[in-house]
Amino acid sequence: MDSDAARLLDAVEFAAQKHREQRRKDPEGTPFINHPIAVARILACEAGVTDIELLQAALLHDTVEDTDTTFAELEARFGGAVTGLVREVTDDKELPRAERKRLQVERAPGRSPRAKLLQLADKLHNLRDIARCPPAGWSPERVQEYFRWAAQVVSGLRGSSPALEAALERLCAERAAGPGLEAGPGPGAGTAGDARRDGQ
Repeated sequence: MDSDAARLLDAVEFAAQKHREQRRKDPEGTPFINHPIAVARILACEAGVTDIELLQAALLHDTVEDTDTTFAELEARFGGAVTGLVREVTDDKELPRAERKRLQVERAPGRSPRAKLLQLADKLHNLRDIARCPPAGWSPERVQEYFRWAAQVVSGLRGSSPALEAALERLCAERAAGPGLEAGPGPGAGTAGDARRDGQ
């Protein structure tokens, strides 16, 4: 598989197969695969990313966390670099929700440059989706809490992409998460995985 296009399409096919029965729990019931595709598009079109391994990782970033995919399976098909990026942004589902939330904030500054870009794009798409169409059953307060928590995670990812950081800052400011993306997590704020399962 020599061409970049072929490598990207291989990742799209793999992710689509793994997420085939999943939907985002927004009122529209959006197919889940739309999310990783959108994250890859944000990286390519808004951050100017041309790194094929990073774009593949964007397409695959939820496969281990939200499906039966294993890291060994990813490595066998996509290699160690792509798998390493996916591993960096994958929550340990054996940990309690509050601990996963805390670790995302704590670990954000120490992530590799490429993982920071991936996490920025992931947060940007989740927040845009929540702002556009909140998950079914989410109150305005819960939406606000998620924005505050996401802002704190993003504050640890600074210096990765001026374009994505500016887009996130505008979005968070509109939601009163505070300029500078420095707001702390509100009570009950969830992890990125919680948002996906609850609607984003």
